Amino acid sequence: MQDYEMMKDRPGVLPPEDRLKRLELYRPAPDFYDEMLAPEGTVRPHWKALIDSFEEMGEADWARRWQEGRRIIHENGITYNVYSDPRNAERPWPLDPLPLVMDSSEWAAIEQAISQRARLLNAILADLYGSQKLLDDRFLPPELVFPNPAFLRACCGFPVPGNIYLHIYAADLARSPDGHWWVIADRTQAPSGAGYALENRLVSGRVLRDVFRGVGIERVASFFQTYRETLRALAPGHKENPRIVVLTPGPYNETYFEHAFLARYLGYSLVEGADLAVRENRVFLRTLGGLLPVDLILRRQDDTYCDPLELRGDSVLGVPGLVQAVRSGGVAVANALGSGLVESAAPSGFLPALCRHMLHEDLKMPAVATWWCGQKAALSWVEDHLDSLVIKPAFPARGVEPVFAGRLSRAEKTALITRLRAAPGAYVAQEQVALSTAPVLEDNALRPRHVVLRVYAVAAGDSYAVMPGGLTRTTSSLGDLVASMQSGGGSKDTWVVATKPSPDLTLLRPPAGPLDISRATFDLPSRVADNLFWLGRYVERVEPIVRVVRAMLPRLVQDANLTTQAAVETGLRILAGQGYVRSDIPIGSAPFNGLEREVLALVYGGQTGNNLTASIRSVRRVGRLLRDRISSDAWRVLNQLHEQLSAPLPPEPIRVSSAQALLDQVISTISAFSGLVMESMTRGDGWRFLDIGRRLERALQMTGIIRYGLGFDCEADSGQLELLLEAGDSSITYRSRYLTSMQADLVLDLLLLDEANPRSVAYQLARLREHVDRLPASQSRFRRPAEGRLVLSLLTAVQLSEARDFLCTGGAHRTQLETLLQRLSKELWSLSEELTREYFSQAVPSRQFLLAESRL
Repeated sequence: MQDYEMMKDRPGVLPPEDRLKRLELYRPAPDFYDEMLAPEGTVRPHWKALIDSFEEMGEADWARRWQEGRRIIHENGITYNVYSDPRNAERPWPLDPLPLVMDSSEWAAIEQAISQRARLLNAILADLYGSQKLLDDRFLPPELVFPNPAFLRACCGFPVPGNIYLHIYAADLARSPDGHWWVIADRTQAPSGAGYALENRLVSGRVLRDVFRGVGIERVASFFQTYRETLRALAPGHKENPRIVVLTPGPYNETYFEHAFLARYLGYSLVEGADLAVRENRVFLRTLGGLLPVDLILRRQDDTYCDPLELRGDSVLGVPGLVQAVRSGGVAVANALGSGLVESAAPSGFLPALCRHMLHEDLKMPAVATWWCGQKAALSWVEDHLDSLVIKPAFPARGVEPVFAGRLSRAEKTALITRLRAAPGAYVAQEQVALSTAPVLEDNALRPRHVVLRVYAVAAGDSYAVMPGGLTRTTSSLGDLVASMQSGGGSKDTWVVATKPSPDLTLLRPPAGPLDISRATFDLPSRVADNLFWLGRYVERVEPIVRVVRAMLPRLVQDANLTTQAAVETGLRILAGQGYVRSDIPIGSAPFNGLEREVLALVYGGQTGNNLTASIRSVRRVGRLLRDRISSDAWRVLNQLHEQLSAPLPPEPIRVSSAQALLDQVISTISAFSGLVMESMTRGDGWRFLDIGRRLERALQMTGIIRYGLGFDCEADSGQLELLLEAGDSSITYRSRYLTSMQADLVLDLLLLDEANPRSVAYQLARLREHVDRLPASQSRFRRPAEGRLVLSLLTAVQLSEARDFLCTGGAHRTQLETLLQRLSKELWSLSEELTREYFSQAVPSRQFLLAESRL
């Protein structure tokens, strides 16, 4: 590291006690190429500007900036899934604050090599799915093609637009101790990580904005602009504004966040296989309004899962008939079906000759030395040099990790050789590369970790454009040579030093001609409508219970009196009736210590599945499924809600007051979400189903609060009525009308029958009627659909009721109230089932709409 004595006279240099000491204490590992430091310990020239900026930053500024970076990652919900986690829990994206810096001249060589390799692999795919001359002329052994599960016979002879199979390509690069880069893996199936690379840049660009500008770094926006233009040109018919969808395997995929993020960033719809249908060799998007034609599918799942009819029969992720639709030219798929064939490491040894034969060029960047054990001489060499090799399956298999033979015992090596001899063609051996290292922040210190750089290229005309950067992944420890998020690795932003200022670019492309004004809001898939409906329900399911608990807490620590006792008993009945606490909890008299523990457990997690935290997890889970549909502000609010109700249990003396303050924050956050829904969402079917879910759940919850809180007995204490009004957020309205007089029938009128009160059951039913009358089924039928009749019947029943009907006339029981509440509860659930049956489980949309589309 540069000596302070050489720098102390330079303006702006901080005194030693304030400088970033982590950089001075960094010690690279011997026998590995270190990306930041040269062998003599000096900073490499292309890192110097970055390191100087960090040196001037100081410890406090560094910590403040990176705290902001972690906040951005958390608020934006940048996550990935770990398959080995039995809970399949999403984890925060592990981004290191120090980027990997690449020299411009070195990067130019990498660009040329990656572009060439992408052209070569694309040409190989075109031959193997076409004339197969490479097999006839023995440039490739047939044993590397036909036994490969990634060779899709159903895709042979396809008309591929522009003869482009690889619309996006990625290569994993590693640097050996001599400083040379090698390709250690090709990613041709559905390369992942470009979205994470963009997110890394967005985060580092915000927290290191001044450093970024001072160093002069290439921007990555041009890469995604080229990608989008390539996809647009790929659509059949070369439409000016084609409908493009991103096909995801779903929320349990490792990189689902990236799928949603890229769909949103590029402006495409995120769909699952069940959202698409094939009719007459065309692919359609199933929406509430009918079938909408799809021109291009950007797939983010393996091609074998894309069609259960012609590819993998047990797939539930694909679209039946998709292969035939592609074969007929009715839709394009990127990357082309079958492109995973060249992802195998087995053909690597044949690529230099193939490059000279097909491109008439020497291969600019070779893969790490690879031996396919299907050749007798190669198998013999592998057995003799096993200790220095990594053994992999010849054909990629999910979940199969590479075997580092040098780490095996004598018995394990013998067993490995036996397996190789039994099926030599199923294995390849690769030279073990001593991966280069870069500094990573760990335990508040910089430590060397191995890095693998994933570089991306997109088709651009007859060549490929390379992203000026990429996704740098780091190993979890210096002794680990596998850079994978699944094994605890991390990531870095990748900075390429610019030789000239980078232009500002935007993905907003001016159209060739003026577009007609459109206010269409009907392209809503049933699955998305279902998720929006349940997001509304889950949010509303949380709020009334929060209000009940918040109303109970101060009374649990107040002096005993009959009013307090009645209010506490009312709250307990509501919580028990809704399934949040046990119904046999002894209340006793104040102080209510036993009940206090139960209520605090409800707020701070508890051990049961009926606590508020579990409900919030449901909110966040459904919100995650809608990442491409809800605004960033709405997502941050949902994230904040999850964070608030994940707080640890506070110390004993302040538990109740802390819980009250926490629930105040939760109510404010829920109100913020409601405000965003009302003020920021376009009034289309998406907003309508979200609000239907909210109104239906609020009506159900208020029905339950009245049923369990007031009951059907004639006796009603003022404390009981006060808690009901607080739970229904209607205390101010009641007092403005009736001052201090407390009457059960007046409370019932306000919470049940008053259509002017936005918390009442009647208000929810009135809004539900308005929404249901605007849904597609109500617009296209002469007779009200079942859901329309249900909500009209319930609203009429409430409108025809009078508060005096609920007075006790000849006994000690409110018979009419019991009858009405039971009907409301039962038929509101029936309404939910009818909506599900009509809109969320539909398989075949309107035939009339399909015929209309076929005439276009």
